[in-house]
Amino acid sequence: MALQIRNIHKSFNGQVALERIDLDVGGAEFVCLLGPSGCGKTTLLRIVAGLMAADGGSITLGGKDLASVPARDRGFGIVFQSYSLFPHMTVAQNVAYGLRIRGTDGAATARRVAALLDRVKLPAFAQRYPGELSGGQQQRVAIARALAVNPSLLLLDEPLSALDARVRADLRRELREVQRSLGIPTLMVTHDQEEAMSMADTIVCMNHGRIEQHGAPKALYEQPRTRFVADFMGHSNLLPAAQAQRLVPALPALPQGLAAGDALLCVRPERVRLADAAAAQVATLATVTDVGFLGSIQRVRALWGGIEVLAETSSAVPLSVGQSVPLAIGADDCHWVHA
Repeated sequence: MALQIRNIHKSFNGQVALERIDLDVGGAEFVCLLGPSGCGKTTLLRIVAGLMAADGGSITLGGKDLASVPARDRGFGIVFQSYSLFPHMTVAQNVAYGLRIRGTDGAATARRVAALLDRVKLPAFAQRYPGELSGGQQQRVAIARALAVNPSLLLLDEPLSALDARVRADLRRELREVQRSLGIPTLMVTHDQEEAMSMADTIVCMNHGRIEQHGAPKALYEQPRTRFVADFMGHSNLLPAAQAQRLVPALPALPQGLAAGDALLCVRPERVRLADAAAAQVATLATVTDVGFLGSIQRVRALWGGIEVLAETSSAVPLSVGQSVPLAIGADDCHWVHA
């Protein structure tokens, strides 16, 4: 079932939290609300969940208006950042909770719980209590509990942010696999752009209660429309037109309706070519000012004619501070955004 959000707005004490939000979530789509703290993403999720009332607008699921449907009757699965498990119940009892209060018979509940614990890779933990589990294991239980009642919509409020990096990476992959296999429309809040890009079919980039841009992760990364999206979707070089003309021999054409004074040239660090012998004859020489080792890659800052450029290259390329290196950027390596 598709979720439709139309003209949703919300203010707190005269301060706008959401400004006329329109958004669709397809029948099996995974949509990430991405943005900094205070941008309105959690407010929007809570309104969809029925935990908060909007000041206006409408939300429908499968064509059904949810305005008069209380949260407990919406049939949604919700997973929060805090695991919110019942500490006095075993893992199996936590997963079974929603089924039990719906009156599902014992045999059917036991089968459903066993299947879900197997799906989240915790079949041997059914009789343990939450206090005996790691953070990642507790969040797996919370996900299984949310899925137990066959939700019509899955809502995830930064469910992985409390976990360490390795566990978070493993769990995001597993969560995405479960969502794909079950085909549940999913709306997830995150402030982590890597998390959003690795999980989402569609990213909704929010700022100050508005949707700045939405689309496929690759589209937002490679073709941001605004400075905010370019900055929030990863590292970037943002050059005013005057600097861009000095550094890039062949600039892409400005989009229709965007004046040079309102434009910034966005160049992702991995598209800046350093120490490239093949490009040396058409490159300018820049001076390396900083080299940061990041494992398989190194993040390099280089200075050319007063312009600082951020680049990423393989750590196998020998670079050191003070070294002069060829620097090349082509028209296909950059994209104009609105300042």
